[in-house]
Amino acid sequence: MKRGILFLLILATMGAQGLAQGGFAFGIKGGPTIGLQQWEGFEQDPLFKYHGIAFIESISEENAFGVFAQLGYHQKGSAIRNRNFFNNLNNQFFRPPAQEFIFENLSLTAGAKQKFPFGNGDTKAYYALGIRLDYTLGTNLDIYTRWIEANPAYAIYPIDDTQFIREINYGIMLGGGLEIPFSELVGAVVEFTVNPDFSYQYEQPEIPNVLDPYTGNSRTIPQRRIRNLTFELTVGFRFLRKVEYID
Repeated sequence: MKRGILFLLILATMGAQGLAQGGFAFGIKGGPTIGLQQWEGFEQDPLFKYHGIAFIESISEENAFGVFAQLGYHQKGSAIRNRNFFNNLNNQFFRPPAQEFIFENLSLTAGAKQKFPFGNGDTKAYYALGIRLDYTLGTNLDIYTRWIEANPAYAIYPIDDTQFIREINYGIMLGGGLEIPFSELVGAVVEFTVNPDFSYQYEQPEIPNVLDPYTGNSRTIPQRRIRNLTFELTVGFRFLRKVEYID
């Protein structure tokens, strides 16, 4: 955590220098999210959702390097998708709806971008690295809590309990993209990022002595720890505000 704070201070200093020398860019962006989770003992299917981000970044005179900060809404998680079943009554196949496990997170990211000329004109390619802090706004786990109460067979699912759902998470953002100018002050951004969490989004200890109403025996619900990993494709608009000094 101390290293993360030091990194943020360094970025803030570099950002202030960039604002003083060249100006800054700001904008909004968003797009689809692929969410993955590894449950202990269970392979999950991807969750297909979305994200939206507001950002600001410094601009150097050569536009070769910049530091940035961004705040975004991200839906993360995983899913269980069932295979097709054959209905003997109407001789048709059907597929039950997917079971989605959604964590709605507000993400604050600070990082740096290294840029390179790309093709003709002023288009820039870049790679970026940032550290990320997430706050969990909510989940849809209350659905599965009701299922578990009705049928213990669903006890393999995470439950809507604040002592198991971690409010604050942290990780990194790693990616790259293109800055495409439309005019001197307006452009577009297209990027792809990988966003792994280092902390657990959900951490449930082993729960012993849970009564199974079907058998009358007690059972133990195993430990469950869940981390988020997302892949995000993002497009958006980028607006420039340049700072010029006249002697």
